[in-house]
Amino acid sequence: MSRKLRSQHWFGGMDKDAFIHRSWMKNNGLPDDAFDGRPVIGICNTFSELTPCNAHFRGLVEHIKAGVLEAGGLPLEFPVFSCGESNLRPTAMLFRNLASMDVEEAIRGNPMDGVVLMAGCDKTTPSLVMGAASCDLPSIVISGGPMLNGRLKGRTIGSGTDVWKFSEDVRAGVMSQKDFQAAESAMSRSPGHCMTMGTASTMASMVEALGLALPGNAAYPAVDAHRARLARLTGRRIVEMVAEDLRLSQILTRDAFANAIRINGAIGGSTNAVVHLLAIAGRIGTELTLDDWDNFGRDVPTILNLMPSGAYLMEDFCYAGGLPVVMKEIADLLHLDALTVTGQSVGANIEGVENYNDDVILPRDKALTASGGIAVLRGNLAPGGAIIKPSAATPALMQHRGRAVVFETIDHYKARIDDPALEIGETSIMVLKNCGPKGYPGMAEVGNMALPQKLLKQGVRDMVRISDARMSGTAFGTVVLHTAPEAAVGGTLALVKDGDWIELDVAGRRLHLDVDEAELARRRAAWTAPVPAMAGGYQGLYVERVMQADTGADLDFLVGSRGHAVPRESH
Repeated sequence: MSRKLRSQHWFGGMDKDAFIHRSWMKNNGLPDDAFDGRPVIGICNTFSELTPCNAHFRGLVEHIKAGVLEAGGLPLEFPVFSCGESNLRPTAMLFRNLASMDVEEAIRGNPMDGVVLMAGCDKTTPSLVMGAASCDLPSIVISGGPMLNGRLKGRTIGSGTDVWKFSEDVRAGVMSQKDFQAAESAMSRSPGHCMTMGTASTMASMVEALGLALPGNAAYPAVDAHRARLARLTGRRIVEMVAEDLRLSQILTRDAFANAIRINGAIGGSTNAVVHLLAIAGRIGTELTLDDWDNFGRDVPTILNLMPSGAYLMEDFCYAGGLPVVMKEIADLLHLDALTVTGQSVGANIEGVENYNDDVILPRDKALTASGGIAVLRGNLAPGGAIIKPSAATPALMQHRGRAVVFETIDHYKARIDDPALEIGETSIMVLKNCGPKGYPGMAEVGNMALPQKLLKQGVRDMVRISDARMSGTAFGTVVLHTAPEAAVGGTLALVKDGDWIELDVAGRRLHLDVDEAELARRRAAWTAPVPAMAGGYQGLYVERVMQADTGADLDFLVGSRGHAVPRESH
């Protein structure tokens, strides 16, 4: 290798500083030749027993280390903040940006030449990529993999997606509490993340689509030996990437993001991918806007028959051929010359792949939705934009006019939704405020509001719902999300009142509040901003500096790549 490795600024030479760095590292048993100029590979591990999706990473990391050693590198593992979706309150999204800061500063401040990013649970993937993008070292992602399919009474059940269904069935009186409890254990039967096309599976797919992970990364189950083999190959490959000086800025191009957006449409991916890809693009400095999501993804057919849009689960997707097959099926829509971490192009990576189950990965002429992707809506109710996932919505509700039933906060919603006196019908539009980035804070996954019990008992299973919140990638329904500007900053959403008429026209990309401008001006003059839930601390900083959903909900001072220049000596 002709250039001086970054780690040699710590470990090279015979002066006092190099002595200090080497000597303390040797207390772990490292021999003298560990510092002879071989590349140091940082392994960024989001293991945590409070993040169940990533709890198996202690074992997976050993395979990565073995691969690094086999390729002649020195693997050094380090922990970072782990955003666990299932346990972390008030929402893991509040801490995505904090975790990215941890990742960025850990990479820049330590002696490493390349990085393996161990991601799994929803926010761990974007937080790691965002932090690494702000440093722009050679970096590669390995995901932890999905759980095995859930099994309940002889049938397959999917994490998240069936939770929402079962919960509403219990409230409607068509499922017993005993069966509901039985599903609790039957749903999560192996290590790994959600096995539906929730946000974890979507983001694992997105890093593969962007070219940041080896082919096959998205779908191999956590407990399949292929996952361990992929981890070992990832360890080997990052050493080669350091030799090639293949950095994130060479991979995360506009063409790569266009590919990812189109692939997200083809797989029926999570709406959460919108804010995450916008934030990643902002960190690496690649132009990407909310409208690009609509422009790139509008005419992409959803061909993956996977929950919540379809019938199957990630294990089935894996053995049908995984993401490379989907990419091959829509190859004419992709930039096949885009560079990936393999050192080869997207086209080269998918050459020769086969579809082993065309009921899981459908031919385009049998697509679930002819025009999938994420639809971006605009109008006086969402001047900054709002989004909806057509593949998970009810076709009959995609063009709808109804009267608003308004919930000022999530607590107001919970107190009011099952009140028998609530004036709400199946044509009503449920509106939830103050659940955006500043308002919750953190933009929680509460946008897929459960329907009123009295309507569930009448057989109603979907209604139009509008909010400034997000929803789980495992969720479904005609749900309008990410409304910007959010209510907490005085967006039009804050001004909606019970009984107002709202028009949704997905085909026309329109979301309109049918209230005249003079009345809206009167309401705006009377509006007061909500008091933040916490003063000071990280939450205070977050509320003060977080951007809106249409630009990725990053903190404004984190946008951009600050590089990996070696910091000044500490001793």
